[in-house]
Amino acid sequence: MRALIQRVLEAKVVVDGQTTGEIQHGLLVFLGIGKDDDLDKGKKLLDKILKYRIFDDEQGKMGWNLQQANGGLLLVSQFTLMAQTQKGLRPDFGPAMPPSDAKVLYEQLVDYAKTQFPQVQTGIFAADMKVHLINDGPVTFNLEIE
Repeated sequence: MRALIQRVLEAKVVVDGQTTGEIQHGLLVFLGIGKDDDLDKGKKLLDKILKYRIFDDEQGKMGWNLQQANGGLLLVSQFTLMAQTQKGLRPDFGPAMPPSDAKVLYEQLVDYAKTQFPQVQTGIFAADMKVHLINDGPVTFNLEIE
């Protein structure tokens, strides 16, 4: 399971002209789910994301996590994160979990995130999403749980 996390000043997801999820200051998380991933791996990754200290503290250092920074969390499914890109000129999506299974797991992870953190917004699984964001820094990290 992989997450590309971006510290943002604001972010939103638009589907068919309608905003489905929106946050101000916080984390935009693109979540890729692989064939061998499960709920336990997802919980570990989300726990790490929520505790990851990438927000400026009183000294201007990355010392605060999302809750300490009073930010929002925007979760967006992103199967392309699972692509193998080492060979050739076309990504190989073979490592990604099949969509029907990934949707179930993604929804379980969203439910879990909502039990762990009060400000959770989402995109729509497998929709043609337009993601708008203002990256803060920019600060972007790739986190992975195997």
